[in-house]
Amino acid sequence: MTPVYPLLLAGIFRVFGLYTLQAFLAAAGLNVLFSTLTCVPLYRAGRRMFGVGVAATAAWLWAVFPNAILLTYESMFEGSLTALLVALLVWSAVEAGSVRSWVLHGLLWGLALMTNASLVVLFPLVFGWAALRGSGRPLVAAAVLVACCAPWTIRNYKVFHEFVPLRSVGGLALWLGNNEQGASISPDRLHPILNQAERDHYTEVGEMEYMREKQALAMAYIPGHLGHVASLAVERFVAFWSGGSPHPWQDAMRSRSARFFIVIPFNLLAALLALAGVLLLGRERSPYWVPLSAFPLVFPLVYYLALAHARYKHPIDPVVLLLAAFALSRLTKYRECAVTALPTSK
Repeated sequence: MTPVYPLLLAGIFRVFGLYTLQAFLAAAGLNVLFSTLTCVPLYRAGRRMFGVGVAATAAWLWAVFPNAILLTYESMFEGSLTALLVALLVWSAVEAGSVRSWVLHGLLWGLALMTNASLVVLFPLVFGWAALRGSGRPLVAAAVLVACCAPWTIRNYKVFHEFVPLRSVGGLALWLGNNEQGASISPDRLHPILNQAERDHYTEVGEMEYMREKQALAMAYIPGHLGHVASLAVERFVAFWSGGSPHPWQDAMRSRSARFFIVIPFNLLAALLALAGVLLLGRERSPYWVPLSAFPLVFPLVYYLALAHARYKHPIDPVVLLLAAFALSRLTKYRECAVTALPTSK
């Protein structure tokens, strides 16, 4: 992982003790704070792009969004912080203009990549879109971004003796999702953290060689097992957008958990509305189609091919709900226009 969230947890452990109840409460409380603050840039970005109505709807959707509530204490990972940073990135992208705003945008990108390296796939589209709308000032933001990431890259070179700009785990993730025992969400039994044989091999050959081996195994497996790979990709697609279940209807029938009657329907409805939002933005030729549609269309692609934990979608949830709010506003408007157009009898 890139270092921001591990450093936050390290600070919490130093203050409250290793794996104590107080440390858990502090970490969960910090996630709650991040999740709560996300409403602010989400509202500001929505108001700047679509007006107060869409902005307020998006903020309210976030306030009651099950993932934004549950993941604050169920997952001690960077998801809540990354969601906040994504909302800030979208807001700063649409507001970028002055040198100061571009410096802030570069700082936010640097902090975001040092928190969740997966966001790098969005950089060309979101930053590139903002740059095309500006002048020479984007170069300032790019310089700030490089300055933010350079210390971590230098650290990685000193540790691994190779160029690792963000992280090295891609080969392992690809193999975990594409092998004879591959699973759609998380084959934990194969991960070095839980598998003693894999951990021993990891220790023996070193991290970089281990990752290269796993990537080679995955690349050799995929061409000869396209049917298995495709079926797993479909399950991951469903799991990614349903809130964590590759078979939501079957799981709902077997379980009485609130997760299958609240979390999954909410996620599926939000996904369908976000898709409608993408289509409506394209239909209206909105200038915001590129930066917003990049989040649901581009960001998940790597997870369809590798692994699909429920928490992996959380970074883009603010944009998903913003698109859903936009779709609701347009669909409501179309309905009102249709009702108004109906003939009236005298």
